[in-house]
Amino acid sequence: MSVNRSLISPTSNPLLEQALRKKLARRAETTGGLGELEALAVRLGLIQNTLKPRFRTPQIAIFAADHGLAVEGLSAPGPHSTALLANQLLTSQLPVSVFARIQGLELSVVDCGVAESVNPHVRLLARKIAHGTRNSRVTSAMSLDQAHAAIRAGMEIADSLVGNSVVCAGIGLGSHESAALVLSRLSGANLSDLLISGPDMEEANLAHLLAVLQSAQARHKDVTDPVEVLAAFGGFEIAMMVGLMLVAGSKRHLIVIDGMPACAALMVAARIAPAVTDYCVYSRSHSHQGLDQALALFHASALLELGMESTDGTGATLAWPLVRSAAALLTEVAEGEEPGPTHPIPIITTSEPATPL
Repeated sequence: MSVNRSLISPTSNPLLEQALRKKLARRAETTGGLGELEALAVRLGLIQNTLKPRFRTPQIAIFAADHGLAVEGLSAPGPHSTALLANQLLTSQLPVSVFARIQGLELSVVDCGVAESVNPHVRLLARKIAHGTRNSRVTSAMSLDQAHAAIRAGMEIADSLVGNSVVCAGIGLGSHESAALVLSRLSGANLSDLLISGPDMEEANLAHLLAVLQSAQARHKDVTDPVEVLAAFGGFEIAMMVGLMLVAGSKRHLIVIDGMPACAALMVAARIAPAVTDYCVYSRSHSHQGLDQALALFHASALLELGMESTDGTGATLAWPLVRSAAALLTEVAEGEEPGPTHPIPIITTSEPATPL
């Protein structure tokens, strides 16, 4: 599959950035500075290429898939399955669904490759590539054709979603571990750093995870191409988020990244079109230390640190008011009788030629 890197333009615009900062500085003279909220406002202005960023019909898309690697006993046994979790999301039985509704985020759940059947629902997008990936310790998690199909499906989803912003999160048995493998291979990050959940993690659990995942790494030790890495380690939810991110970036839409699978998808997307990271802000729904390492790969920090252990996407729904508030600094706070321009006006002096920016 060929993806045109030039479809995603960098957000860098020195003239606009200067105008955004001056606009915020004028307000700070009377109201005081608002710290990181102002930096976020500048980022939003650059993403939308305007002095007055606005959001319409924001979306949250949670991509669900199972991973063959999960048969290796990666997590403690429990009654919950990915299909059950997806059904709970769709029927507002989880906090993320309720928070999304009250924040005005339209929730969609995407069945990318859940092993079981997910009950039909108006907000379910059935895009199942297969009933879970294969075990990457034994063979490639998916074929290249499946990886390409999943990326294309993500692109189609991005084209179908209305609005100009989207939260991306992934769920599924083995999803975190698959994401760690992708991130480690593409970034060179230490695999164990991405797996350590916290200081209380049992050494036996970490040793087992490392043994399984290092075995998968060794089987695919020569794979370096981003899409081939994706196919080697999985999963379908990561691949579909790659496609969605590429299209969202090409449309200058804001992308909110939440969780390890979304970070892995962004790493793949950034290897295809590096400028896609310009359109991203970051959130978190887990205090997992491996996620600290994943965010550090993008030199990023989460908008909120609430110490949660919840379904990915939850942190993004709680951070969304911050994003809206940052945009409101530039669009809603009155500037007197003159509403002001949407784009900066170039200043050209007559005494000497204007210096190109």
